Amino acid sequence: MKEKKEILVTGGTGFIGSHTVVELLELGYQPVIFDNCSNSSKAIIKQIALITGKECAFYKGDMRDKALLRSVFEKYSIQGVIHFAACKAVAESVAKPLHYYDNNLISLLNLFACMEEFQVNKLVFSSSCTVYGVENSIEPLNETMPMGKPNSPYGWTKWMAEQMLIDIAGKSALRPVILRYFNPIGAHPGGKLGEMPNGVPNNVLPYITQTAAGLREELTIFGNDYQTPDGTCVRDYIHVTDVAKAHVRALEFPVEGTLDVFNLGTGKGTSVLELVRIFEKLTGKPLNYRFGARRPGDVDALYADVSKAKKFLNWNTERTIEDAILDAWKWEQYRLKNEIF
Repeated sequence: MKEKKEILVTGGTGFIGSHTVVELLELGYQPVIFDNCSNSSKAIIKQIALITGKECAFYKGDMRDKALLRSVFEKYSIQGVIHFAACKAVAESVAKPLHYYDNNLISLLNLFACMEEFQVNKLVFSSSCTVYGVENSIEPLNETMPMGKPNSPYGWTKWMAEQMLIDIAGKSALRPVILRYFNPIGAHPGGKLGEMPNGVPNNVLPYITQTAAGLREELTIFGNDYQTPDGTCVRDYIHVTDVAKAHVRALEFPVEGTLDVFNLGTGKGTSVLELVRIFEKLTGKPLNYRFGARRPGDVDALYADVSKAKKFLNWNTERTIEDAILDAWKWEQYRLKNEIF
């Protein structure tokens, strides 16, 4: 009988988490999802099953509830953890710093305690390019750069989480892989799974698609006076399925030493205004947009050096920014037609 590879996926109904669950199921793993659905929906579980033809276990709960989290470790033979569960909006973190520190760090401490108790050593941690800080915000960022000073409480929670991993991995059997990704966008190529934020989107592409679909009156581009070619922020937009595939590669990666770190991006920057214009060109849908004030915590430009992930994870991006835009638009139309909320 083939051994079941049970993998705990925290935040598994979220945008990147759900796409990673699809990849895990298709490769024969048995994902166990733990999510409080604070910025997602349980409806995503049905979409995952629709795509894969497979079911997975789901627990709705807050990771700050250590007893509930521990009960999952008791019930299943967890082989590894992919940890996505966290609040992740830069501007919101500036407005609600206490909530971000409490949620993102207490959850992680509880996870560490459960992993230690049940002798689970493999962890793939969802980090962010924000840990590079404002000092390194223009040139392509690589993993040899020291962590800088993040520009938001969200960024600091990722910075602190990475430091916790360094300290704990050095004194325990934990062998984490840290993935610092840039700006995941898009949807599953079949159009039946994608980003579904609760309320007003914090990320730009779902705001674009919702504006094009008539759900939002207009798109606000925050700032047009940045030190970039067209004045709008430049980001490294990467297709979500490429990000999901990298998590599975990281799960299987044999860590040498105590931990390892990889950037996930395309290595190419695209401005927000460019993203809008590409969407209009591909879909033929003109967007009602205006320029607004800068958002707290945003920096001019962030894009990745991804040579390390290509070399050691044997990973590369397969889908383009055009693919991401069309897949996201396909998902938006499917979601509205089928009333998935």
